[in-house]
Amino acid sequence: MRPLRACLSAAAAVTLAAAGTTALVASHASGATTALSNRWYAAAPYLMPLDNDPPDPAAIMDATGLKAFQLAFILAPNGGGCSPTWGGTAPVSSDTAVQSTINAIRAKGGDVSVSIGGYGGTKLGQSCADAASTAAAYQQVITKYGLHAIDFDLEEPEYENTAAIKNEIGAARILQQNNPGLYVSVTTAGTADGTGWFGKQMLLEAKSQGFTPNNFSIMPFDGGFNGAASQTGALTNFNSILQSTFGWDQATAYAHEGFSGMNGRSDTGEYFAQADFQTVLDYATSHGMDRFTFWSLNRDRQCSPPDNGGRTSGTCSSVTQNSWDFAKYSVKFAGATPPTTTPTPTPTPTPTPSSCKPAWSSSAVYTQGNEVSYDKHNWKAKWWTQNEVPGASEWGPWQDEGAC
Repeated sequence: MRPLRACLSAAAAVTLAAAGTTALVASHASGATTALSNRWYAAAPYLMPLDNDPPDPAAIMDATGLKAFQLAFILAPNGGGCSPTWGGTAPVSSDTAVQSTINAIRAKGGDVSVSIGGYGGTKLGQSCADAASTAAAYQQVITKYGLHAIDFDLEEPEYENTAAIKNEIGAARILQQNNPGLYVSVTTAGTADGTGWFGKQMLLEAKSQGFTPNNFSIMPFDGGFNGAASQTGALTNFNSILQSTFGWDQATAYAHEGFSGMNGRSDTGEYFAQADFQTVLDYATSHGMDRFTFWSLNRDRQCSPPDNGGRTSGTCSSVTQNSWDFAKYSVKFAGATPPTTTPTPTPTPTPTPSSCKPAWSSSAVYTQGNEVSYDKHNWKAKWWTQNEVPGASEWGPWQDEGAC
């Protein structure tokens, strides 16, 4: 565990917010742009801009009509502290790479939301001392990029930490108050019953703080799901949880409910094809749901071979598809019609296998970020590991970076 430490700028940032100037600063941030409709932020698929072989957002926009992207993930520094970074390693304060991606998207009339948390790494809610300092850290992200939307992806292991969740929900409430019009989504794990015990505790924390985001979204994958019917069943059950927790009627609960899927083969070997996305999309639109998104655009392209040898990848879907097939469902949810043909004469190529990293050794000790090759794939360590075979477990310490 890293020690909890308040951000040095927390008090100053909270004072600034109380004076009502924080949102003004954000609106004049470098690269700020006119906001899209909330429906576009609700439809924004996840994109890792610095990892997992990032695709060109401009090419996706041209091919699909997509306008909004959910950039992932903001974390605490790997070495500890209460300042925002991309992936635990790249400080937001000195970032130019992600800013360049955002500028390119905005130059084509699009925009971005930024996602906080995700699976793995240390979250700011765990590292910051309280909700105010957590909010101050996130305000740096909003101000730097002139954001109109933000996503709190609250899942393992953070959502098992009641103090951290109290900080995250409190921070979300502060940001919502200090940035009028900010679109806020909260994403958490899905189960067949809707969400699990920790997800329900998170909802109760939101209720206790009087916080209502634009939506609470569940991720109905990696939990015994397979196909659209299991997902729509979970969404129905989650609606009942929202009703009972907040005292909403069914329609109000759906208007505050979202879906966050995984395209192709999930981490645990479930499969979600294009037809499944269409079924869930029909459910979401017919029930007046607020959000429809997926993980991830980095994976929205065909592997080579298409099934990727029966493995899950961070850079392709492991199902037969055309590039950006799944992004087109987000475009439909936003209310737009995807182009029937791509504007370029050649399709987006399947990523060329990269050169292989040094071979994995059973006796070596690896720490987070170390890269190896095994079974003609490159792998990156998520955390400290020794003698754990890459790919042996879907939930193991190795992230598949694709064929080499």
